[in-house]
Amino acid sequence: MNAREALKVAMDGTEMIVTMYLEDLSDAELLVRPVAGANHIAWQLGHLIQSEHQLMEGAYPGKMPPLPAGFAEKYTKDTSTIDAPQAFHKKVEYLKLHAEQRAGTKALLDKVTDGDLDKPGPEAFRAYCPTIAALFALQGSHWLMHAGQWAVIRRKLGRPPLF
Repeated sequence: MNAREALKVAMDGTEMIVTMYLEDLSDAELLVRPVAGANHIAWQLGHLIQSEHQLMEGAYPGKMPPLPAGFAEKYTKDTSTIDAPQAFHKKVEYLKLHAEQRAGTKALLDKVTDGDLDKPGPEAFRAYCPTIAALFALQGSHWLMHAGQWAVIRRKLGRPPLF
């Protein structure tokens, strides 16, 4: 196994967890906050999709699938406090956009060399993505970090633990 394959394995493992945590949640349940001031899943999904797009575009401009017009603006720190259902997308839309972005990320990963992975990450993100390898690794770990928060929301909704 090479580094690119290991990065894909990590992304795929996260994908399994994300899919299991989301599959039985309704659109309304995506708007449940675990506690006051914490982000609901709908906002987090938009944030994750927008972040993956932005981070990968930072390293590979023009190479990621486009997001719908205005999508990124709907998932900023300022919009994280909104609870109105009409302000957010439906779960099926998030899943479609996530699949498109992840396919774009993996297509880019297929094209990099081992040497490319050692190159510096985009300057704007270098504090937490010092290398291109770290940039790709973040695509799995960022989603996994948020999915950990979803476990709490699932318990609040009366769902049994999945893991």
